[in-house]
Amino acid sequence: MLRASSYELQQRREILRTFRRPHFIEAADGMHDSKGGTMAKYQIAQVNIGRIRAPLDDPIMAGFVNRLDEINQLADRSPGFVWRLQTNEGNATYFRPYEHDDRILLNMSVWETIDALKHYVYRTVHAELLRQRHEWFEKFVGTYTALWWVPVGHIPGIDEARKRLAHLDKYGPTEFAFTFKTVFEPNEEFQRGIDWSAFKPCPAV
Repeated sequence: MLRASSYELQQRREILRTFRRPHFIEAADGMHDSKGGTMAKYQIAQVNIGRIRAPLDDPIMAGFVNRLDEINQLADRSPGFVWRLQTNEGNATYFRPYEHDDRILLNMSVWETIDALKHYVYRTVHAELLRQRHEWFEKFVGTYTALWWVPVGHIPGIDEARKRLAHLDKYGPTEFAFTFKTVFEPNEEFQRGIDWSAFKPCPAV
C-alpha cells in the first residue's frame, strides 16, 4: 500500500481545516441565482502557477520579464479588475508559493465577474503570452490554475491559493475550486460553510 508523505498529509489536514463541516455540493444542486442576488455578493479569484525554465535574470526569460509591466498595467486598466497580488515592484515574481521549489512562480487576482476575467485572459494582448508560455515555462505536471468565489472585499493569500489548487488537483472541479471549462456559480450555503479565518492572510496586504 502506498503511504502519503508528511507533506501530503499536512496539505490534506490544512484543506480539511478550512471547513467547519464537510460540505461539498455538486453542480446539479441548483446553485444558479436567477435574480442575481448571490452573484452581487461575490467576486471571482484566480491563481495561476508555472515553473520557469531558468532564473528570471537569465536571457531565456527576457521575453517574459520585459512584458510584465505591460501585461500587469493592462490588467489594472481592464473592466472588472479588482485586485492582483504584487509587491512594490508592481508584480508577483518575488513570491514563491512552494518552499521546495524556488522556480515556481504564481500570479493571483480578483475580478468582478468571470466574463471580465475571461476577456482579459483570452481576448487581450495577454493571450499572446499564453501562446508563448512554453518559451519561458516548463510543461507543468499537475493542476496549475484554479478559480473560486470570494466575498466582496476578501483578499486571497498564497496559503489559500495553494489549498484551492491542491483541492482541484485531487477532487476535480467543485465549488471550492474550479476551472473556466467547469464553472460553479456561488452558493450561499456553501460559502457560509467555509472558515475564511483558516487561510493565512495575504502577505502583500
